[in-house]
Amino acid sequence: MANLLDYLAWRGDLTMRQSPFNEVDNLLLAELSFVDFRGIVPGIGEGGSVTLRQAAEAFFALHPAGEKIDMGVLVPAEIPEMLRKMAISPRFRDVKLSCFTDRLDAVQAEQFAALTVETGDGALYLSFRGTDDTLTGWKEDFHMAFLPEIPSQRLAVDYVRAVARQYPRRRLRLGGHSKGGNLAIYAAVYCPAMVQRRIERVWSNDGPGFYEDLSLLPQRQRLADRITTIVPKSSVVGMLLQHEEEYVVVDSNQQGLLQHDGFSWEVLGSGFVRLRGVTRQGRINDLVLKEWVQSMPMKQREKFVDGLFAVLEASGAKTLTDLKEEGLKGAGARVKAMKDMEKETRDALLYAIKLLFRSNLKILSEELQQESEKRKQRRKRKEEQ
Repeated sequence: MANLLDYLAWRGDLTMRQSPFNEVDNLLLAELSFVDFRGIVPGIGEGGSVTLRQAAEAFFALHPAGEKIDMGVLVPAEIPEMLRKMAISPRFRDVKLSCFTDRLDAVQAEQFAALTVETGDGALYLSFRGTDDTLTGWKEDFHMAFLPEIPSQRLAVDYVRAVARQYPRRRLRLGGHSKGGNLAIYAAVYCPAMVQRRIERVWSNDGPGFYEDLSLLPQRQRLADRITTIVPKSSVVGMLLQHEEEYVVVDSNQQGLLQHDGFSWEVLGSGFVRLRGVTRQGRINDLVLKEWVQSMPMKQREKFVDGLFAVLEASGAKTLTDLKEEGLKGAGARVKAMKDMEKETRDALLYAIKLLFRSNLKILSEELQQESEKRKQRRKRKEEQ
């Protein structure tokens, strides 16, 4: 089936005026904020903008021809190719980019990046980057389990205020993938009412939920019909924590946890291939994970997160790529860090690893069984013909 790159090949020749902004465009722009545009796209308050084509030329000029651009362990490797295709497509090449920001603070466990795109139809798309390759970013994500507000959520609200001031009276669209989707909803809910009235749509693309249920907040209720949450059929990340809104379920050509990759979501025309709901095993895993998190007292959750990252950072690693490349070299330091943990935290960490591994295996088993049934039905229909 087709994916984001196929969409660019098939529909990239249609401008926004010829074919209105859609949910696939949303995911493309959500992924765009993973590109490092530092020194290329003007920051907040700097004024001016550059076209996507200009930004792409400047970005690739920093990388020798033929050089593989490493996006990290879990950030989609297709993003540079996506940027190349967008830069030559009539649909995206002339959209304007501005207000790029990228902040990383290991001490405060803060990882935040965002980009504003003038889509050419009178609206702005504020793209919030999801979790990148840094351990700091992942640690901040885990803090959602016991903190009412994490630093990047606060920064997302400030970002929306600042962009709204820089572009008065413009219609706003907010979106992001993974943590970026969480930030988009959070910023939309907590931004000033006069800014909120300008928001046309908010997209969370497989973004996790929140520490607290936001559904009863008046400012959340005002946005009820403008928030779209999209998750793949066996979503894990997008079902975590408190999720009060309804969600759209889309098909993926991957299995298990790998469905979190937006480039695996299947595209048909100007939308994703939609399904009736998440898989049965996906629903069961969601309940199991939530019950486990909720059964852990807040103080224990904090100890669990601190213990987990003490183990991951024991060898001096700063990114997931560091962990991958050091292999067995850092194993000794991590084993020692595990031994130094108090027993309760160590047991919780080992249980979490087992739970995620077992959940993913069950999802894979269910999906393989479903695929086998589909093949049998296709063969049966052919025989009947």
